[in-house]
Amino acid sequence: MTLSERSLEGRTAVVTGGSSGIGWEIAWRLARQGADLVIGDLDVSTARERVGRLTSAGARATALECDVTSEEDVTALAQGALEWSGRLDVFVNNAGITRDAVMRKMTLEDFRQVIDVHVIGSWLGTRAAVAAMRTAGNGGSIVNMSSISGKVGNPGQTNYSAAKAGIVGLTKAAAKEAARHGIRVNAVQPGLIRTPMTEGMDQDALNSGLAQVPLGRIGEPEEVAGVVLFLAGDLSSYMTGTVMEVTGGRHM
Repeated sequence: MTLSERSLEGRTAVVTGGSSGIGWEIAWRLARQGADLVIGDLDVSTARERVGRLTSAGARATALECDVTSEEDVTALAQGALEWSGRLDVFVNNAGITRDAVMRKMTLEDFRQVIDVHVIGSWLGTRAAVAAMRTAGNGGSIVNMSSISGKVGNPGQTNYSAAKAGIVGLTKAAAKEAARHGIRVNAVQPGLIRTPMTEGMDQDALNSGLAQVPLGRIGEPEEVAGVVLFLAGDLSSYMTGTVMEVTGGRHM
């Protein structure tokens, strides 16, 4: 692979949970557009391997260890990106986990962990990004990863659905606060996307989900990354507080 189409040339982007899955596709897509990349991940060894791939392809990139539920880690991630490059233009709150179970079997700890990673993690990331972007003085774009589960709710995912719905409210409130600083905050809601999680699904459950997709197929991680790229760059310069569904029309 080579890097091309430098629409984010000279800008710096942070992606949490950027070493695997959709997060890695987002990181790669932003780097391909010329952004200097900071991958923040709890799995810093894998993040550093990903940085090696980016730099080999011609990108400027670095990795920082980050637990998104830690105020200190998230603040250090945003400030570290600012110190590394002198600016912060894009911050993608992507890190996430699942702890699926029906309510009667779900533990309080499993509920809290999912809320902590998704909602508190996104809040900490948004807050830290706004502070760093204000210091840099160039405005910026924050993209929060929600899910179509936050719109319709999934059985066995009361924790995940609640968290992803919470991210929508967080996004809209933060967008109103940050707008006066030239900072935009938007959210993306992926649907059924080809990831290790969906590839491990029971075939009947997967077929049932696909039957609800008007486009008739599963989505690809790069299709989510393309929407994040759109929100990160100038083509969406008059958009803030929006929620973009990437679902093939499912649950429209």
